[in-house]
Amino acid sequence: MKPVDNNAHLILVVDDDLSVTASLTLLLKQHKFRVKTAADPNAALEIINNNDVSCVLQDKNFSRATTGEEGLALLARIRQLHPQLPVLLMTAWGSISLAVEGMRCGASDFLTKPWDNDNLLRTIGTIVGLAKPTNNPMLDRQTLDKQFDFDHVIGESTAMLGVLNTIARVAKTDASVLILGESGTGKEVIADAIHRNSKRHQAAIVKVNMGGVTPSLFESEMFGHVKGAFTDAKHDRQGRFSTANNATLFLDEIGELDKSSQVKLLRVLQDQTFQMVGSSKNSHVNVRIICATNQHLEELVAQDLFREDLFYRINLITITLPPLRERISDIPRLVQHHLSKVSKLYGIEQASVTAAALNWLCQQPWPGNIRQLCQTVERALLMSGKSKLDLEDLVPNDVNKNNNDAAVNIGEVTLDEMEKLMIEKSLSAYAGNISKVADALGLSRAALYRRLEKHGISQ
Repeated sequence: MKPVDNNAHLILVVDDDLSVTASLTLLLKQHKFRVKTAADPNAALEIINNNDVSCVLQDKNFSRATTGEEGLALLARIRQLHPQLPVLLMTAWGSISLAVEGMRCGASDFLTKPWDNDNLLRTIGTIVGLAKPTNNPMLDRQTLDKQFDFDHVIGESTAMLGVLNTIARVAKTDASVLILGESGTGKEVIADAIHRNSKRHQAAIVKVNMGGVTPSLFESEMFGHVKGAFTDAKHDRQGRFSTANNATLFLDEIGELDKSSQVKLLRVLQDQTFQMVGSSKNSHVNVRIICATNQHLEELVAQDLFREDLFYRINLITITLPPLRERISDIPRLVQHHLSKVSKLYGIEQASVTAAALNWLCQQPWPGNIRQLCQTVERALLMSGKSKLDLEDLVPNDVNKNNNDAAVNIGEVTLDEMEKLMIEKSLSAYAGNISKVADALGLSRAALYRRLEKHGISQ
């Protein structure tokens, strides 16, 4: 993606406060954007209808009223007349709920007043860059590999080509990305690919598993602390945001974050400023955020377990990874890639699989997805001592001898039935040990518990 040419973009600023429009006009023109201003919705619509506007930066109120109805009405009218035109809302932190309502109605993003100049410019640059019209068809894997560093992403199924084309489009921007997918689908690999192909790639990506950060340690872990901030604070310590300055911060398992920590995270994502624990000094960073989860965040929002304003803040771009059962054609490449990796790691002869073994691998439902597939072939390689794995090396003897349903043909049972069968057999094989069952299936304990509940399986 080519750098955004600011001169090519006309920004419309809509606000009835002349000091606001004057400040924004000066700032945007200093950075080579063309700017027009409007003090009310009618004037704004006239400008939009008669000019090639790239982005609208609008307030939520245009009179003494503070309900935000005027701003929402203007937004609705813009969406109706120009559905592709991105709209960036401005609101005070205290009325951030109005911005969330605007996001529901189709706004691209929101900023709070008073704004941070650097953050505002980054946001506008990202939005106009993403909105840049393109008629380019989907690129094939060979073309993508010539233009981008996708060496660690294996697969060229239709589903994965869609994912890679999205990465190609958004990597060079600062857009926040939310990666969704079942456990084991490779969300961290995709986050790495986004970072490696971004303008921040010279710095290391910083990764945090939010499920492992307790509420009491959240601020210290993420924002750092100064010496003496609490009993064990014997030295100043940088937080993850400071470490990721001018780089990418990957927040894995974002759905596990508790509500109190979500508020603190939202504030720093809003203007990229924070205070270290024990300090009254504001620190400013320039961080690109990538989040991932295997949970359905919309359901968590509906259950009041995840803040809706944070949800909109982190998912300017959403990438949904397909489960392995929906990209079966990629299994041969995934198997060979992992066998090559394991062979090199253990210093053994280059390994491969027979046609029968590969056929069996392609027929399994893989509830643990790529992680489970890789664990299966790696375990078979190490336990068999062979350089070429056959079916009997992959299927446990007791299952191979007595249970024909371990390798049923496609169409004989549903995926849910196969998943339930594999879980039940694993529970039996490991005498109900949840940790061992989860490891064998390539699942986290939490993911396994959800599947036990889903299938009504008692422990």
